[in-house]
Amino acid sequence: MRHIASVQELRELVGQEVAVTDWFTVNQERVNQFAEATGDHQWIHLDVERSKKESPYGTTIAHGFLTLSLLPMIVQSAISMPEAKLSVNYGLNKVRFPAPVPVGSKVRGRMTLKDVEDIEGGVQVSWLVTMEREGGDKPVCVAESIVRRYE
Repeated sequence: MRHIASVQELRELVGQEVAVTDWFTVNQERVNQFAEATGDHQWIHLDVERSKKESPYGTTIAHGFLTLSLLPMIVQSAISMPEAKLSVNYGLNKVRFPAPVPVGSKVRGRMTLKDVEDIEGGVQVSWLVTMEREGGDKPVCVAESIVRRYE
């Protein structure tokens, strides 16, 4: 866990890789729950037997948007800051899924601080989050995540 004591300390980290998370297993239960929550029931995510036979990956894979939805958990598991009055997800820039996440894979995130900008009442923080799969040769997700912290 990387503790960042203040916004000033955060500003000093711009351009640096700030944290790398522990590995996290993406299991079939999480994929099934995501399918139920989103209505995305493609067989490549849910049908284990069919995926063994017909999928180029030999197993079910996580939804790309499931992988993306792990970003808040990934960041919060690796970086702590003093509590703000309010912290909100402001959006994303350029999201890519260069490689799949086969169910049962372990993933982790690498957070590089891209920018800290002043906004009225706080700061806007841009993180480049690269999620990698254990044993994979390409990232499974690369996204710029933008968070607004109101102090």
